[in-house]
Amino acid sequence: MKAVAIAALVVLVGCNADLDEPWQLDHDRIIAVRAEPPSILPGEQATIELLLGFEGGPVQARPPDFAGVVSPMSLTSTVKPDAGQWIVTAPTAEQLVAARAELELPADAPVPLRIGVGVMWPRPVASPDGMTFGATKVVWLGESAQNPELVGMMINGGEPGSELVVPKDEKVPLFVEADDTQAIVNWLTSCGEMHDFDLHAAYLVVTPDTPQEGELAVVLRDDRGGVTWRIWPIRAE
Repeated sequence: MKAVAIAALVVLVGCNADLDEPWQLDHDRIIAVRAEPPSILPGEQATIELLLGFEGGPVQARPPDFAGVVSPMSLTSTVKPDAGQWIVTAPTAEQLVAARAELELPADAPVPLRIGVGVMWPRPVASPDGMTFGATKVVWLGESAQNPELVGMMINGGEPGSELVVPKDEKVPLFVEADDTQAIVNWLTSCGEMHDFDLHAAYLVVTPDTPQEGELAVVLRDDRGGVTWRIWPIRAE
């Protein structure tokens, strides 16, 4: 299924899967990688952005500390730093022809530019070199597409504002319009306990033995590498 393949693009290094639930925001990791836009035509540019989780700290959206092309190697020069950002510049049509030959793709196929990203963390983490987390992201070259929009958002029966206040010891329904067979939705929280975190319709319960405040996030990935997210402060009363 295409959505499963997209999920595999974000490779989390350093998470302790034995201890941390996949919906838990409160630990160090790369949650998602976004290219804006995710598909570009020759001469166009995209910016790489990460959604990061931190143990004991708020979620951050920011550029990677470093990035580089994984494949095709003929397009290594398409990813460069610029004014604190990492920018992808789609090459010429002639360069795309060479890249398709390298990857053995049909003549009219978009070219998947695989980019590795890394983050230098403010403290040591359980990763291969003790300093970095890594992930990969595909930007599609030779076609045009935008990241998906979060539509039909409903939290506890209403449209969410900039801050969320939810009841204690009750199921708090979370909803976004999405087809679970064509897209991936992940709900994540550092307040309460998440259920059905990987469905477009999930729910949250804040019991006395779980954190009473924190952050709630939703990440939506479509079947062509598009990614979007939203984060709220949340507390239970």
